[in-house]
Amino acid sequence: MKRIFFLSMLLLVCILTSCNDTLTDPSVSMDDLEFEPTDWTSESHSKSADPNFEEVFDNSEVKRLDIVISENNWQVMLNDMTDLYGEFGGNAGGPPGGGPGGGPGGGLVETDNPVFIPADVFYNDIQWYKVGVRFKGNSSLQSSWQSGILKLSLKLDFDEFEDDYPQINNQRFYGFKKLSLKNNYEDQSFLREKVTAEIFRDAGLAVSHTAFYELYMDTGDGPEYFGLYTLVEEVDDTLIETQFANDDGNLYKPEYAGASFEEGSFNESDFTKKTNEDDNDWSDIQALFEALHADTRSSNPEAWRADLDSIFDTDVFLKYLAVNTVVQNWDTYGRMTHNYYLYNNPENGKLTWIPWDNNEALQEGKMGGSLNLDFSDLSSGNWPLIEYLYEDDVYRNKYDAYVSETRSTVFAPGEIQAKYAEYGALVEPSATKERAGFTFLYSSSYFQSAISQLNAHADNRASAVDNYLN
Repeated sequence: MKRIFFLSMLLLVCILTSCNDTLTDPSVSMDDLEFEPTDWTSESHSKSADPNFEEVFDNSEVKRLDIVISENNWQVMLNDMTDLYGEFGGNAGGPPGGGPGGGPGGGLVETDNPVFIPADVFYNDIQWYKVGVRFKGNSSLQSSWQSGILKLSLKLDFDEFEDDYPQINNQRFYGFKKLSLKNNYEDQSFLREKVTAEIFRDAGLAVSHTAFYELYMDTGDGPEYFGLYTLVEEVDDTLIETQFANDDGNLYKPEYAGASFEEGSFNESDFTKKTNEDDNDWSDIQALFEALHADTRSSNPEAWRADLDSIFDTDVFLKYLAVNTVVQNWDTYGRMTHNYYLYNNPENGKLTWIPWDNNEALQEGKMGGSLNLDFSDLSSGNWPLIEYLYEDDVYRNKYDAYVSETRSTVFAPGEIQAKYAEYGALVEPSATKERAGFTFLYSSSYFQSAISQLNAHADNRASAVDNYLN
């Protein structure tokens, strides 16, 4: 009776006050405010539950996730995408990417994030209620949409609509507030996102957990198979909470010109805060710019290194750089001004590098391709975090040691090829049943061909490392 009274009063207040503005949003309906979250348990839905990595990020099977969206809300999402990127399939007859040569970046336009709508999520016959769902991505989102492929990446936020639906206050998915469903854009092996993240983790770096999921969407006509996705842990949700001893530090997602760390390029807006957003202070990022570009780099390298080491975890960065360059990953720092986070770790007061978005890894790549192991193809002056550290003898020796370690451990051909075989066998049934309009797989035969390419790539990179070190 108390709940019924509360909901009745909520409806009355919403009608009489500014809350009515929210309820007139086409994605939020007054008709469905009154519901009971009958599947709610502390373990599965409560904020008090610890993140259950074994349940959500299980490497032993491909799990299934169902998302049910009302027909009206699905149309809201599609209309919003049309406003952002034009008509669906507008570039279906041209190369992927919307520009000459295809690939990410062709004709890319900067837009706001797509709109969140409330949807129900089902997993193992358990329901999560009014979950915030939106499309996500950058060039891959635009390219997929304009190419007429509806297998789009998604972001889930399990309490996004708690103000509209108080029944889901602090709703979690086995301890996770936010998750990403990556569509394995242009990856016919379906393994790049997951395997690359595991390589970083095996090397001892902080990185998101990943898992394979089949996604079914019901937008009014029953469940449809949208394809094999990679579920990815969000950095600003559980990663810093579980992989660092203290999660109170500043977390930044750098993007655009300032993210290159080129001298004079600092701009607060290029370092979006994901934590401590109300604290109008970027002094830690500014300090890194100053230390990196200090005159002592030439006049007193030892002092320059000491100052840089005091505010930037250069050891973590050099290990990341070695792993990233050995496995090859072009869509990140050194070629592109995005796809990494910086976390000011309160335990040591140092900005720490966290890799993100690895679906373009494990290949030579586009946009000039992955960087050479000696960075001889690096654009001088544009990427000082690489250029300056590699020019320094002390830092270069550390980098070389990590290159050697990567080649002999986490990216040793035999071990990584065994992982390709294991995961390839696991996902093949889910990958090869994708259907036209919801896949980047040209045909089922291309799947095994893509796995073969990964195996050859591992051998080639071992040879490249040996040649570099010798």
